[in-house]
Amino acid sequence: MNYTYLDCLALFGVGGAHPGGLQLTKKILAEEKINGDTALLEVGCGTGQTAAYLAQQYGCSVSALDNNSIMVEKARQRFSSLDLTIDAKVGDTRNLPYPDKHFDIVLSESVISFTNLISTLPELKRVLNSNGRLIAIETVLEQTISEEERSQIVDFYNFPQLFTEDEWVKAFRDGGFQRIDITKYQPGLEQVDEQHAADYALSKTIDDALLEILGKHEEIMQQNKDILGFRIFRCC
Repeated sequence: MNYTYLDCLALFGVGGAHPGGLQLTKKILAEEKINGDTALLEVGCGTGQTAAYLAQQYGCSVSALDNNSIMVEKARQRFSSLDLTIDAKVGDTRNLPYPDKHFDIVLSESVISFTNLISTLPELKRVLNSNGRLIAIETVLEQTISEEERSQIVDFYNFPQLFTEDEWVKAFRDGGFQRIDITKYQPGLEQVDEQHAADYALSKTIDDALLEILGKHEEIMQQNKDILGFRIFRCC
């Protein structure tokens, strides 16, 4: 079987696969006004690590969505074990199964890069209320690269696009967002303690090919550490 990088994340059940992991997520969310009245959607919820934290920490209404059924099943198992009433759905960011103006916050942690932005961003805007905001952690191209270098990255991750910061801003505006605030994230600056260590929900069978994919991911990240950066976008 020809596994993709996203298949690898699902079968390993990697929680907090985005840059900075749960530690960065907590820092970002601490700056937001979240309480028991907040309705929040996490797209690309994976195994539900962030969604569970949100429900436990803030007591807010959390909905979780992922297009991978393995991820959603692992998220549901997590929520059940923690006795959390989080609605987890299998769904597509291009056609969200939620009504208009339904959420105060949409959270996306290294997810939008893997989607068709022309369809995804207007959908994320649609489900946000008039004062709602999108919080997205995304990969950014920091410098001009050759077509060969671009192809190596895009083909491995199956990115439909690989954008500079300015291109991301244009895409968000084309998607209906008017204000875009940007924070640059520098990976590797935090000390990761036991509480924020890597989170896994392993499938019963792990093919050796999946280990090769993880190794290739680490290799690409190291080779392109000055080329690929990360931004936190707050859009409304």
